[in-house]
Amino acid sequence: MNSSARPTFDPRDPLGIDDELSTEQVAIRDSVRALCRDHVTPYVADWFERGEMPTVRELARELGKLGVLGMHLHGYGCAGMSAVDYGVACEELESCDSGLRSLVSVQGSLAMFAIWRWGSEEHKQQWLPRMAAGEAIGCFGLTEPDHGSDPAAMRTFARRDGSDWVLTGRKMWITNGTVADVAVVWARTDEGVRGFVVPTDARGFSAPEITRKMSLRASVTSELVLDEVRLPAAAVLPESEGLRGPLSCLNEARYGIVWGANGAARSCLETALEYSTDRQQFGRPIGGFQLTQSKLADMAVRVHNGRLLALHLGRRKDAGTLLPQQVSFGKLDNVRGALEVARTARTVLGAGGISLEYPVIRHMTNLESVRTYEGTDEMHALTIGQAMTGLSAFRD
Repeated sequence: MNSSARPTFDPRDPLGIDDELSTEQVAIRDSVRALCRDHVTPYVADWFERGEMPTVRELARELGKLGVLGMHLHGYGCAGMSAVDYGVACEELESCDSGLRSLVSVQGSLAMFAIWRWGSEEHKQQWLPRMAAGEAIGCFGLTEPDHGSDPAAMRTFARRDGSDWVLTGRKMWITNGTVADVAVVWARTDEGVRGFVVPTDARGFSAPEITRKMSLRASVTSELVLDEVRLPAAAVLPESEGLRGPLSCLNEARYGIVWGANGAARSCLETALEYSTDRQQFGRPIGGFQLTQSKLADMAVRVHNGRLLALHLGRRKDAGTLLPQQVSFGKLDNVRGALEVARTARTVLGAGGISLEYPVIRHMTNLESVRTYEGTDEMHALTIGQAMTGLSAFRD
């Protein structure tokens, strides 16, 4: 081989994984990166410090223009892109901030997917084009104050009253809730668990914002209160009965997390690498010391193994062979790995690691929420364990 044609080692892509991406996927990555650079990165540390995302509606419209809202869905104004395309976008969004990727995931993989997969044609026509454009924002109400990992025990109830449904209950930790135009709410009924499309201007619906949180601060997190919310018969998602509906939506969101969490880890690694070559101690850059190089190598192995896992799962999803247990595998390992990388990167930055001048502490605290939502470590470990042994450890 001609030595001039040999590839060079890229510290930001040590395994050459970018070579596995198509020209279109590289363009998606670069477009999402540019949106983050122009509309989020300069402001997100301040939003995080203040505990708000003041431009959420403007951001939704920009994301809609780019085509990333419900981008893996087909028809109704959605881009109809591949699972890998969507994953590449999630990685870039979360490398900016987990709250931004959560906005997109809840909109596309939870609220829009629920309507797209389980809704009526009327639901789809009414909501999906506007949501894909970012002109309407959705949220997804499943988790309750006393029931997170066990949604079958939910207390929110929908009763029939003539041809109407009347919903009563509370949902908790709902991204986008306070700013949403529509909520997909799951409730027990006499016929089992059903999903409902709830306009947020319905009488009896309110969504007070949750404050005093120390994670996902640049994100709108809400409680949903349903006080005798009356809905017409057409509000029910006709194709969904039981927990299959909401669990299928969670699986869509978990897939995005596999990529997104790794984006946060990549941002931490890149920050630590840059810092290590600039920061001088004992007369030379700290990147020249063995302990720092060992940390950088370990972080690089973690991040890029995570990229390979995400890409593998994305290709299986595009092929129609991805199993829920495999998504649990990816969510468990990539989020856990991202936290390890963030914590190691913080040590490389020393005291600077706790400052919002750098993204590391913001990613670290955000990842604590990512670790919990869409299934805790314990739930995903038990899902994998049950698949391996054929024995359920969830219930006696």
